[in-house]
Amino acid sequence: MSLLFLYLEFFKIGLFAAGGGLATLPFLFHLANDHSVFIRRTNWFNTGQIGNFIAIAQCAPGAIGANIAVQTGFLYGGLNGGLIAVLGLISPAIIIISIITRVLQSFKENKVFASVFSGFRPAAAGLLCAAGWGVLKLSLYNPNNEVWYSIIRWREGLICAVLFVLIIKLKTHPIIFIALGAIVGIIFRLQ
Repeated sequence: MSLLFLYLEFFKIGLFAAGGGLATLPFLFHLANDHSVFIRRTNWFNTGQIGNFIAIAQCAPGAIGANIAVQTGFLYGGLNGGLIAVLGLISPAIIIISIITRVLQSFKENKVFASVFSGFRPAAAGLLCAAGWGVLKLSLYNPNNEVWYSIIRWREGLICAVLFVLIIKLKTHPIIFIALGAIVGIIFRLQ
């Protein structure tokens, strides 16, 4: 795989993912006909690996988008691939912020400029909602099962609900619940 291709794919994602790391998820994992557009275009991983990537990216320190970029790049290009992918993802933000800071001083009182920036808020909120819906669907819905009652991953949903209640009631460090969820997943052989 070409490192330039890897850089350009993540550059495109970073260019349009306004709103932070979670806003990159709809671009990476937008499920259309049970397969991501990104997955079909790149053939880098399958939908079964998506949940694992998200889980690892959320557990690791740093932005989720950058963590997923590093994982994808490292998986298919080694250390150089991981560096190139995350560089591709953050390059648009660095370029845009550099341009905006220079232009902002001269246009900060302009009403059109202020309107454009206020338009980013609902776009970022929409991307974050799409990311949340995609992760929820990926976690709890399994269309590959042939038996109707196995389409919904009820065990995973039950574990999620129990952990949610425990987090609110016990108010302890989240790493305990992450470890508890991992242990329960291993015991019940959930994927």
